[in-house]
Amino acid sequence: MSKVLVLYYSSYGHIEQMADAVAEGARGAGAEVDIRRVPETAPKEIVEQAGFKTESEHPVIEDVNRLAEYDAIIIGAPTRFGRMPSQMAAFLDTAGGLWAKGALNGKVGGAFTSTASQHGGQETTLFSIITNLLHFGLAVVGLDYGFQGQMGVDKVRGGSPYGATTISDSDGSRQPHAEELDAARYQGRRIAETAAKLAA
Repeated sequence: MSKVLVLYYSSYGHIEQMADAVAEGARGAGAEVDIRRVPETAPKEIVEQAGFKTESEHPVIEDVNRLAEYDAIIIGAPTRFGRMPSQMAAFLDTAGGLWAKGALNGKVGGAFTSTASQHGGQETTLFSIITNLLHFGLAVVGLDYGFQGQMGVDKVRGGSPYGATTISDSDGSRQPHAEELDAARYQGRRIAETAAKLAA
């Protein structure tokens, strides 16, 4: 059985919903799964003014060294101007000691994201996360085309071969729909299955 960490940052709850779905998929593959948030780094007045979601059933991860305890690390974060937000980057930037020791080498990783629009930087945001994962020594598993729900142009839909995605609209009113949550479950399951095979 693999041990999986779903690590996320969510401003308005869209990524939190995706994180729950990713975790559900990983559990469906028999993995032991923890879901953790990274600390909020925005000033309190900005958080309040923007209406960020500050309460969650998922605890904040306090120690970056915890990452070494897992066989797989799946990171979710919304886009900020086509890249991961500073809250996630700030946390990952504290992992230099793990990198120096090679503590994450050979583990499995993946990324998922949310943007306000269909062309709001989903793939560049995924790659900003994936770049960190590769530098940490992880083998990256995306959202392969075994999940056909990412295909077609008949409706607004998230999904990319680089990771599960959703689209929130500029006011945050669009919530992840069933197909996007299914994509997150699929990716979570594939990552957990891959981690279990590598661990064996």
